[in-house]
Amino acid sequence: MSSLQHLISTPVGYVVWIAAVALVILNFILLSVLIIILALRKVMGAIQSRIGPNRVGGPLGIGRRWGLGQTAADALKLFVKEDVIPANADRFLFWLAPILVFIPAFMVYVVMPFGNGLIARDLNVGIVYIAAVTSLGVLGIILGGWASNNKYSLIGTFRSAAHLVSYEVPLVLAMLGPVMLSGSLRLQDIVQAQDKLGWFILPQAGFQLLALIVYLPAAMAEVNLTPFDIVEAESELVAGFNTEYSGMKFALFFLAEFANMFTLSAIATTLFFGGWLAPWPLDALPFMKSPPVSLLWFLGKSTLVLLFLMWVRSTLPRVRIDQLMDLCWKFLLPVALLNIAWTGAYVLLFR
Repeated sequence: MSSLQHLISTPVGYVVWIAAVALVILNFILLSVLIIILALRKVMGAIQSRIGPNRVGGPLGIGRRWGLGQTAADALKLFVKEDVIPANADRFLFWLAPILVFIPAFMVYVVMPFGNGLIARDLNVGIVYIAAVTSLGVLGIILGGWASNNKYSLIGTFRSAAHLVSYEVPLVLAMLGPVMLSGSLRLQDIVQAQDKLGWFILPQAGFQLLALIVYLPAAMAEVNLTPFDIVEAESELVAGFNTEYSGMKFALFFLAEFANMFTLSAIATTLFFGGWLAPWPLDALPFMKSPPVSLLWFLGKSTLVLLFLMWVRSTLPRVRIDQLMDLCWKFLLPVALLNIAWTGAYVLLFR
């Protein structure tokens, strides 16, 4: 037994290990959110013929031309901003709601395979864990809208109860296809199973193209990304469920939204794009499966998915609530069921 395993085997050591892993995950979320927000502003500026952040730099003005310090300045502003609670709000639920939204966005990273062996907890029910944890965020949104005692927030709450719960169905069905092909619920097993498929660049996206077509819009709706952000439609509801929030409580909503944006990309990378595996023929090189190199492949693929989400967010208009529900029940659900049917037939005939 190694010294690290011996340390973890003790109660105190196990608690220290869990705290260290949680701290690493939290720092990763904070850093990734800062980068994603800045990248989103620059990408949207380029697509929409705008300049984007170009005034605030880092220490000593470094990177001022690219606005590298803009996101950090915004975070500092939210940290010191006055925290206002409406007089008629339910104070306890008003405080609890942003916490309930952020905690699931944090917990989902526990089972995320960032590389070969780079996973906090490799649960044998990883997909079930992800589906369960990601569905908890809607509770915080509903509580936040209800506790605010604001009509715009309440309308956003009604929308969230309809649209977020509805999109859980095609989202989970889309994730079942890769599970059926790999025969396992463990995320590491799903990644390694794609190594045997032998596809050129997209190991599983070729087999599970229908599932990918269902997963992307369903996941974007689940995390309230444009064009499916009707829960907080600024042009209709001021800000939706978080209209009355300010300061750090608003920052938690903001943090959870962009953390979920990376989560969406990371899950898509794991299920459909080979996870931390290098594309063929580079996967034949032994060092490609080392933890540092596999981490780079995972982050690179996730970044490409993030850029796709930013492109969609910058170009497509927001859909109406009836269009959103029609897309879920009349298109995504039938396609997801069709994918499960053909995947089951493939597994039965060729496995």
